[in-house]
Amino acid sequence: MRILGVDPGTGILGFGVIDIEKGKAKLVDAGVIRTPVKEDDAVRLQTIYEELTDIIVQTKPAEMSVEKLFFARNVTTAMTVAQARGVVLLCGQQAGLTIAEYTPMQIKQALTGYGKAEKRQIQEMVRVILQLKAIPKPDDAADALAAAITHSMNLRA
Repeated sequence: MRILGVDPGTGILGFGVIDIEKGKAKLVDAGVIRTPVKEDDAVRLQTIYEELTDIIVQTKPAEMSVEKLFFARNVTTAMTVAQARGVVLLCGQQAGLTIAEYTPMQIKQALTGYGKAEKRQIQEMVRVILQLKAIPKPDDAADALAAAITHSMNLRA
């Protein structure tokens, strides 16, 4: 089974695609979609829509795992991330993907067994689970892979 994980953001949106074969996760692709800070929100959201749609077409996942917006100190940031999440969910729905959403705490719990794990611990577990030589960069891609791995673990449970 192929799973697309997404770490939503307007400026940088992380994505990670994994295959699950015989209970093991294998990296297919990971990276980020970047949008220029000075662009209008509508243009940035369109860029996310178009690029994420292309990623879905190219990688052909069956399921999508999206990190939920759980808390934000800055209301403006929370609003723009929520808009990006809406675009992500729309892309997945239009592609006919099964969509699951996980809070950061659920992802930390799934990967480390501790819901308040540090970001570095999550990234290291992504590296170990996917049997990579280095932690995936940038951080947003590693976060997206963590969301995909979390979903794969929930499917097995």
